[in-house]
Amino acid sequence: MLVDDFDYDLPPERIAQRPAAERDGARMLCMQRRDGTLQDAWFRELGAHLRAGDLLVINESRVLRARLWGRRPDDPSGSRPIEVLLSQPLVGGAWRALVRPARRLPLGATIEFPAVGAPLLRAEVVGVGAFGERDLHLLGEPELAPLLERIGHIPLPPYIRRRRAGPDDPADHERYQTVYARAYGSVAAPTAGMHFTPAMLAALAAQGVERVAINLAIGLGTFQPVRTAEVEAHRMHSEHYEVSVEAAAAVERARREQRRIVAVGTTALRALESAAERGGGAVVAGSGETSLFLYPGRAVRVVNGLLTNFHAPRSTLLMLVAAFTSREAIQRAYQHALDHGYRFLSYGDCMLIV
Repeated sequence: MLVDDFDYDLPPERIAQRPAAERDGARMLCMQRRDGTLQDAWFRELGAHLRAGDLLVINESRVLRARLWGRRPDDPSGSRPIEVLLSQPLVGGAWRALVRPARRLPLGATIEFPAVGAPLLRAEVVGVGAFGERDLHLLGEPELAPLLERIGHIPLPPYIRRRRAGPDDPADHERYQTVYARAYGSVAAPTAGMHFTPAMLAALAAQGVERVAINLAIGLGTFQPVRTAEVEAHRMHSEHYEVSVEAAAAVERARREQRRIVAVGTTALRALESAAERGGGAVVAGSGETSLFLYPGRAVRVVNGLLTNFHAPRSTLLMLVAAFTSREAIQRAYQHALDHGYRFLSYGDCMLIV
């Protein structure tokens, strides 16, 4: 299967640079999985497309403010700033990171991250990767997440490009998170869940829609381009996931009772399918690393409904959605979305496939 089969023309002006004015104000393209029928709707109408007994599976991972600006100790004025994007935690408290300019940070180099009213964070380069990444050992403050809340910036995706100074807006600190985000660990948001409001979650619960949370820490690999010509030759990045005893039991109970299991986002779907792969078909509790790559021809066994945003051309996320439906159905749906003014990618509109 060729990666070119998942290409399409996405005009830059269709990539949402900011979220909808209200969280639940996105448009929603509804697709019937059995026949590909499409219906235009609004996300706030989600309850009309779900039914009592459906099980929503959400990813409660919280996005770290993982983008930092630092300096070398020999540059106290900060005239030559260093950009650091933490991408993946490593054993022993170190982090893999993308840094710019990488040439100024050889093995053993030190970076300082000064901030007014916050403890000084330092990092030492303890590893150098083949593609310019650096492994950093963080020195100083033991509780990293609270410190990053004070000195870090939201790691917005590379396709969000705004003509202004600074890396993010104060509004991004709220809107590039789900309202149910709990456990720190992601450096990209589970974007399908960003449309929910507390009021909508309460209304769905009153309607009889069950909800359970899993956790998958989203890494920068979610934006990793597919560099192979054939889909099957691509090697998926690894991400940490956790499925609790309660979540596994809820999913298996819904399966036994033949109720719909609706994954909120591709990350929730990957976590469930990884847990099922580990359990020989049954979703089992546990945690681990997953590099599961789903594309047409690889069956989705657990999930029978999916809420997801519109994904970039040639991306593994687009291939996963095509695995859940079909490449032809997704091509029709995406062309419909382009023809009817939908907004694409992280801050854009969404699809419900049931």
